[in-house]
Amino acid sequence: MNELLEMKEKLNLLKERSLYRNLKVISSEQTSSAVVDGNIKLMLCSNSYLDMSSDKRVKDFVKEIIYTYGTGAGGSRLTTGSYNLHSKLEEILAEMKHTEAALVFNTGYMANVGVISAICDEDYIIFSDELNHASIIDGCRLSKAKTIIYRHNDMVDLEKKLKENTYKKGLIVTDGVFSMDGDIANLPEIIKLSKKYRVLTMVDDAHGTGVLGRHGRGTAEYHGVEGLIDIYMGTLSKAIGSEGGFVCGSRVMIEYLKNSARSFIFSTALSPATIAASLKALEILRVDNRKISDLQENIKYFCHLLNQMGIEVSSESAIIPIIMGDENKALSAAEELLKEGIFVSAIRYPTVEKGKARLRITIMASHSKEELKFAAEKIAAVVSKCEIV
Repeated sequence: MNELLEMKEKLNLLKERSLYRNLKVISSEQTSSAVVDGNIKLMLCSNSYLDMSSDKRVKDFVKEIIYTYGTGAGGSRLTTGSYNLHSKLEEILAEMKHTEAALVFNTGYMANVGVISAICDEDYIIFSDELNHASIIDGCRLSKAKTIIYRHNDMVDLEKKLKENTYKKGLIVTDGVFSMDGDIANLPEIIKLSKKYRVLTMVDDAHGTGVLGRHGRGTAEYHGVEGLIDIYMGTLSKAIGSEGGFVCGSRVMIEYLKNSARSFIFSTALSPATIAASLKALEILRVDNRKISDLQENIKYFCHLLNQMGIEVSSESAIIPIIMGDENKALSAAEELLKEGIFVSAIRYPTVEKGKARLRITIMASHSKEELKFAAEKIAAVVSKCEIV
């Protein structure tokens, strides 16, 4: 068939350009180390920043819930899939984010797509950071709103575009922590501009929740602006170590989303076991922030090590990028590190711009200082073989 031949040609082209992707298979817990393609590797690419998914207290609680509730949800939340566990989790999330209410979605992707497309109609203009996550971009595309892109974290450009455009209603949407660069949105200034120009604010705090702030409440706690964001979105699949996305905001908005967000209405609910894992992880973090402080200490330590070894990095989030530039160099470096026992992701186009391929390193609270020192030495040695663009 011509269609299959065309697909094969496109795959071959991806391989030639070092853009082909394949799956690495993990056959163990995803903690600081894991069995990857049959061999133990040091994990430096997991989003499970606090290593909650391997916490014995979480696993034991999930076992109890499975025997009480079974393994499946049985339907969408609006039919038979809404359990008391879901409601309890939403109460905890709203309290955590200093809002009136919350709503859990199946993934962070579904949360962004559902929320933006439900709220924004043809009367809206959406002002979106140029490095926002793909789920935000797709949510904007699915909405009936006009979308205007502002330069990354550039508040002067954002205000210029707010001034230049006439709208009945507006929304500024941004990642809290940007998933490929690890830098943090300027929420205080975004809030000031939203009030000045009378637009709503939405923050995707997928990579900030559980990572930033003394209590791990995220980007808003980090900046001291808790309770001042109109739409606060996050995920349970990263630092919380479970699955799912959520949105926090006013009670009216949450009730509206229950009745209008298609990705919520038409999806089977997350299983009780999955919700239980999130509940237990959040319960632990509420009373004990040692994992959060361990993570933040490890981030500082690892950045210090790399800088000492001549690799210039800086991050307050768990994401530490090393820009390689060329896609082939990034892929070769990741493959060499895998041989050395370190699993690091090579991020390439279209996830990032052409010519900005990188090693995306992520830190976990459970990494030991010895593991981080070993990794830094190996990374410095491998990167030094490549000409960093």
